[in-house]
Amino acid sequence: MKTRNDFSAGGGLLRLLGVALLLAAAAVIAAERPTAENARTRVDVLRAEIRHHDELYYKKSAPEITDAAYDQLKRELAALERDFPSPDREASPSDSLGDDRSGAFPTHRHREPMQSLEKAYTEAELKAFSARLAQQLGRADPAYVVEPKFDGLAISVTYEQGKLVRAVTRGNGLEGDDVTTNALTIVGLPRVLLEKDAASGATNPIPDLVELRGEVYLPSAEFARINREREATGEPPFAHPRNLAAGTLKSTDPRAVAERGLAVVFYGWGACAPTSARPKSQREFLAQAKAWGLPGPEKSFFARGAAEIWAAVQALDRARPQLGYPIDGAVVKLDAAALREEVGATGHAPRWAVAYKFAAERAEARLLAIAVQIGRTGVLTPVAEFSPVRLGGATITRATLHNRDEIARLDLRVGDFVYVEKAGEIIPSIVGVNRARRTDTSRPYVFPEACPECGTAVVRVAGEVAVRCPNDDCAARLRRRLQHFASAACVDINGLGPAVIDGLVAGGLVKTIPDLYRLRREQLLTVNGVGGKTADRLLAAIDRSKQAELWRFIHGLGLPQVGGVAAKTLARRFGGLDALAAATAEELSSVLGVTTGAAVAEYLQNPKNRARLADLLAAGVRPGVPAAGAALLTGKTFVLTGTLPGLTRAQAEARIVGAGGKVAGSVSRNTHFVVAGEGSGEKQDTARALGIPVIDEAALLAMLLEN
Repeated sequence: MKTRNDFSAGGGLLRLLGVALLLAAAAVIAAERPTAENARTRVDVLRAEIRHHDELYYKKSAPEITDAAYDQLKRELAALERDFPSPDREASPSDSLGDDRSGAFPTHRHREPMQSLEKAYTEAELKAFSARLAQQLGRADPAYVVEPKFDGLAISVTYEQGKLVRAVTRGNGLEGDDVTTNALTIVGLPRVLLEKDAASGATNPIPDLVELRGEVYLPSAEFARINREREATGEPPFAHPRNLAAGTLKSTDPRAVAERGLAVVFYGWGACAPTSARPKSQREFLAQAKAWGLPGPEKSFFARGAAEIWAAVQALDRARPQLGYPIDGAVVKLDAAALREEVGATGHAPRWAVAYKFAAERAEARLLAIAVQIGRTGVLTPVAEFSPVRLGGATITRATLHNRDEIARLDLRVGDFVYVEKAGEIIPSIVGVNRARRTDTSRPYVFPEACPECGTAVVRVAGEVAVRCPNDDCAARLRRRLQHFASAACVDINGLGPAVIDGLVAGGLVKTIPDLYRLRREQLLTVNGVGGKTADRLLAAIDRSKQAELWRFIHGLGLPQVGGVAAKTLARRFGGLDALAAATAEELSSVLGVTTGAAVAEYLQNPKNRARLADLLAAGVRPGVPAAGAALLTGKTFVLTGTLPGLTRAQAEARIVGAGGKVAGSVSRNTHFVVAGEGSGEKQDTARALGIPVIDEAALLAMLLEN
């Protein structure tokens, strides 16, 4: 299991059982030996609760509780089942791996099962693991490799004759979802293994077949970018990179997957033919994977004995803030493959490895208020405002609460003392309430029944968690639509920020997006803070945006379920806003798929939306359409830093420019990618601070290959 500190709305009686109640029950059972009768009752409750959380975590990528709380449930269940055996023991979830099969993909059987890992939460548990193996092997100090425990979705990628043929999720350990089409959108995933080492020129032996085990995850910079764009348009930020990565890889629309910069890392192997090609050790595998061009763990440690293992785990814990990807622990593995065979495995986990889970940094704060934000689609997102606390070296005063049900699940009340953690070491999240400090005068929070901005009664669509303002003319929704349309991801109207938009909407100067193109200088001068020079620059930027690429206009319109990649697809297919407006549901479905196509068709057939498209054209908007065969890197700015393993600086620049991109000497907010090699320094640090994706040479080559 991965970190479970992303919380989602829940329903049903089981969801009302809080972690505190479960842990309290565990303490009672530990203190007083249960009878067979009450043990049976407790076993039934635990099995149902664990299955409920497995469904949320594996199927819906929406866990409610932390890993530690989940593992406590499983440990309690296993102890009760051991002390009070029953005939239905085999049906218990206590030893299950979980099952991430969604039913939306064909399944494929692994040649060798994909197992889970036993967990450790303390130094003492790590020492016990080391002592057990030393005794079993009759060796005082067998060699171990300690690696980061990536917080993502486990995957197995099969290469035959060096060519990628299949990517499959872990599923139930025996078979998983075949997500090959989606996995092929991951930039850093090689389609073909390198036969020659890029650095030395040495020939790499490639097996006839090999299952490579790894993790699909979302880099921290990409997670930050996605959330910045959502927050800029009033949409609630995603809570946890693991859940977003899992949900993205399981999307049924590969175009939507391609919009998000998923990454992959490989740290193990399954089946390998011929057997003589199997790695002899973990260190040998990591070296071989790198030579094949596969991304591997950036940091790994060699250790002998409990003291060195603990030192390596602590070093990884200290390094977490500097890493560009989410990790939630460290994995300790026997190095030698022969010793692994000797130690063996249980039905669900190898005995030769253990996952140490880092403790989440937590602080207690006073909940001062719950504010409600309205997004461009009308979603009401509650945000907690609390007294300042320090987490991860930063002062934090706010955290999203995601939705109305989350407030009810936690029973949050203004004035409470709440526990704040950083979900995935990235964004703050409220994980509980210190009820011992709750006063008798506290009252449950009442979620607004009407939009705080326009007063329209809110609605909740069946099957959705979100509560929405249905008023399309709501000023809050309009402000968010304008922010989205003018953003760098859309038509990029420089200078049209939130403050100016607030003034334009408040003054009644802009009521729809087309109104932007009818603004006059004297109108802008009535907006607080806008002077003559600012007005001139803004008018020039608005005028330039009239010729923005067609896909940027389509993206900016906010069509349902259409992001940047799908917008480009629509632009190529229809070639103009007028042709898009006239598209039939069948035409749209053939391009976007049935579900998205139907949603877009419904949007375009709405008379109000059709009028806005016509109004844009009447206002002088003339979107540009790239010529056929235009380079995919056009408009992208790259910065190179460090020494690349296979390309000289001049070669890398030539390839980027040849594909339509630009190369700059320094990192700025206009940089799209930083390509980092060995010896990267300040440029890489600056990129991460700005939330700019940092890629390696392999990722750059994959982009160029796609181009």
